[in-house]
Amino acid sequence: MMSVRGAITSLAGLYGQTQEAVGAAGRVFELLDAKPNITETTAASAIPKVAGAVSFEGVDFAYTQPGAEKQNPVVLHGLSWEATPGQVIALVGVSGAGKTTIANLIPRFYDVAGGRVTVDGHDIRDVQAASLRQQIAIVPQDAALFGGTIRENIAYGRLSASDAEIEAAACEANAHQFITAFPDGYASTIGERGVKLSGGERQRIAIARAILRDPRILILDEATNNLDNESERLVQQALERLMKGRTTLVIAHRLSTVHKADKILVLNNGQIVEEGSHTELMEQGGFYHHLYTRNLAKEATEAITAAAGPY
Repeated sequence: MMSVRGAITSLAGLYGQTQEAVGAAGRVFELLDAKPNITETTAASAIPKVAGAVSFEGVDFAYTQPGAEKQNPVVLHGLSWEATPGQVIALVGVSGAGKTTIANLIPRFYDVAGGRVTVDGHDIRDVQAASLRQQIAIVPQDAALFGGTIRENIAYGRLSASDAEIEAAACEANAHQFITAFPDGYASTIGERGVKLSGGERQRIAIARAILRDPRILILDEATNNLDNESERLVQQALERLMKGRTTLVIAHRLSTVHKADKILVLNNGQIVEEGSHTELMEQGGFYHHLYTRNLAKEATEAITAAAGPY
């Protein structure tokens, strides 16, 4: 009787696993069958090595969903700005102002609804997306790491890189010291999403990957957010090395990090409402001044709370 009951229980468990597998397979096939939103014309050509000039010319954008009855609200309205090669541009604004959308349009993850985006004067819709993206590196808040070795994760920036080039990039990213402290060094596995590493270590691996890529255009989504003071210092040092001589777009969540930007674009409701250096914008006493003082007060409160610790 017990063996029959056990067999029935096993069959029930197997049935549940089979149903899960069928559901997962369905989602995989749905993904494989999906048509890409970004298509290239037959005339699209590889973009040559760029200097890093970026321009938005009257850009309108709204996220679209195939088959949706209602059109999504417009996210960007007639947006125009430009960055010269090597310039650091910071995007500032409340949540939903359009900062991340702007960053996603440069590598052409989406197409604009109106106007155009150019890199070195080339409309990015007229060039091969792969050749454009090879010259761009993105360091997000939550670095996308994989369940392989440290060496493999850094090499993802440029698959043809030698071991010496990988280690040189890690040194530039302040990562070599903690990597070599592991028993297996660069051959150490880090777990899915880098779970065996701290937040600061994950960010430095992502920066090493970007250094190895040697991009002309760099996109940073507040890469020092949610780090302890020492990790933030090491990551900030690595970022400054990475940014040198490269056109850099910084998505700023903490406004204390944008002082050194060559130009700050202040966004509200998908439009640029102010632009200038930190000093210029503070002297104007406008929207940026309001955001900055409010943000600084919030950071100070959080720092005091963290220092006090739990009751």
